[in-house]
Amino acid sequence: MLTDRQRQTLNFIRSYFDEYGYAPKLKEIADHLGIQSRGTVHRYIRALEDADEITVTRDHSRGITLKDAPDEPQQADDENTLPLLGHIAAGLPIEAIEDHETINLNEFFVRPGRFVLRVQGESMIEDGIFDGDMVIVESTPVAADNEIVVALIDQEDATLKRLQNHGDGSITLIPANSSMQPFRYSAERVQIQGIVVGQFRTYQ
Repeated sequence: MLTDRQRQTLNFIRSYFDEYGYAPKLKEIADHLGIQSRGTVHRYIRALEDADEITVTRDHSRGITLKDAPDEPQQADDENTLPLLGHIAAGLPIEAIEDHETINLNEFFVRPGRFVLRVQGESMIEDGIFDGDMVIVESTPVAADNEIVVALIDQEDATLKRLQNHGDGSITLIPANSSMQPFRYSAERVQIQGIVVGQFRTYQ
């Protein structure tokens, strides 16, 4: 027999699998239960494992598998994770503390309705987006002021710019490059294709 808290833990794990296709981290379980101690969560997980409700793969941040899943659940793919080894200061030096977590790249980038574009040109360099960078775009026909958008102009030319809406329905597309000028368009000339939610580049 499971306690109420163990049952709540199991129900949360099941609902998390239903929504994301892989297991929650201990911190996510603790946050859901409203507790601070990961040791307490460990005890709940061990009890569920002893009750044959789950199996646990050690040394994996998302190593929980449901025993009664109708199909084998999709674990967070180890091939799409990188080890998180600590923190690095971009300002004052800080102590480098080793961490044993992993970062699941799917959580950052891969979601329904998202796509990737390779940037060409230098119109967004002052926002840290350079020629050759990859930007992750979430498909949407609307965007708020100051968001970085993919905009299609006159059904022909796509561009990456910051957005400014105006009361008359027109919009201004603003480059992040002080050597370039913003352009204002009537609403019917511009179609928003999506907003930028992330970027990545390689140095090799």
